[in-house]
Amino acid sequence: MKAVSIRTGAGHRSRRWFLKALALSLGARYSAVGQSTSSLPLGPLSDASGRIVSLDPSFDRLISKSAVIERLQTGGRWSEGPNWDETHKRLIWSDIPNNRQWSWNEADRTVSIYREPSRQTNGSCFDAQRRIICCEQVGRRVARYESDGNETVLADSWNGKPLNSPNDVVTHPDGGVWFTDPGYGNKGKLELKEAVYRIDPSSGSVDRVESSMGKPNGICFSEDFKRMYIADTGPDRPRPLYVFDVEDGRRLTNRRKFADVTFNGVDAGPDGQQVDQYGNLWASAGHSVEGVNGVHVFNPNGRRIGLVLLPEGCANVCFGGSDGHTLFMTATTSLYCVETRTRAAHGS
Repeated sequence: MKAVSIRTGAGHRSRRWFLKALALSLGARYSAVGQSTSSLPLGPLSDASGRIVSLDPSFDRLISKSAVIERLQTGGRWSEGPNWDETHKRLIWSDIPNNRQWSWNEADRTVSIYREPSRQTNGSCFDAQRRIICCEQVGRRVARYESDGNETVLADSWNGKPLNSPNDVVTHPDGGVWFTDPGYGNKGKLELKEAVYRIDPSSGSVDRVESSMGKPNGICFSEDFKRMYIADTGPDRPRPLYVFDVEDGRRLTNRRKFADVTFNGVDAGPDGQQVDQYGNLWASAGHSVEGVNGVHVFNPNGRRIGLVLLPEGCANVCFGGSDGHTLFMTATTSLYCVETRTRAAHGS
C-alpha cells in the first residue's frame, strides 16, 4: 500500500436552566470558529480543552477536561464509518462521496488509501475473524472482504427486492451480522420499507428484525449484547435514539426512546455511536452548528453526562488505538481523535 503525502497531527437553580445557560455560552464561544474549517491546521486544536464539556462528575472519570483533541486528516467530503483494525494497528474510515476508504497508521501517523474505489462504503466493522464487512451504496449491498481482497456478498436483497442502501453494521458473538438500510445515497426508488436486518451466520438468510422507524441509521449493541441502540434520522423531531431488547440474539423487542440529541436548542442528530466498557453511549451529533457538533455522551439511563465538541458535524465514532482508549471521530471533512479513560465495550 503506497502512502499518500498527507501531513498528520503531532502527537439553587434548575438543571434545565444550567444546561441552557451552558449551551448558550458554548454557542457564543465557538460561533466564530465554525465559519470555516478549511483553514484549521492539522494537529491539536488550539481550544481543545474548552471543547471537553462535563455535565456530571461521572464524565470526568471517562475523559480529562484537559484532553487534547487532534485533527489527524482532512480533505474529505463526508467522512464516515471509522473502524479500528487491531491486526494492523490502524484506523479505517470512509469518504463516501469520493468513493474511497482511508487508513491512518498508528506507528508512523501516516495516511494511506485503503480501498479505492470503495463502492461508496458507509459503515463498516470487523468480524471475529478480522474480516472487514462494508455497507456499500454502490450495489446496495453488504459485503465481506478477506485479507487478500476476495469478497463475499452477504446481502443485497430481501424478499426478492433490492435493498435500499445499507448504512451501518455490527456483529453479534453468535456470528450474526446486523445492519440498517435507510436509503441514504440511493437516488432511485426505494422498493423496501426502511428497516433493520440480521444475516444468519449459518444459513446466510436475511431476516428483517425491525421496521417501525423512519430511517434507522447508526447501530450498536450494549456492553452485554442484551440491548441494541439505533439512531432514527427520519421525520420525527427531535431525532431520537431508540433502545431495544435483543431476544435470543435474533429479534428486537420492546422499543423505547433512549435519548434525543438536542442541545443549545438544536436538534443535533444523532448518527453513529458506540458503547464503552461501562455502558455509556458515545453518540455523534451536529449539523455544522458550533457548540453542538461532536460527540454527546449518555450514561446507561439515557442521561447526557458530557460532550466532546468539534468544529464540524460528527457522523460517527469508534474507540481504538493500541491501548483502546483513543476515541476517533469522523466529522464531515476531517478525522479527529482524543484520548479517553475508557474503551469500547467490545470490538471496534
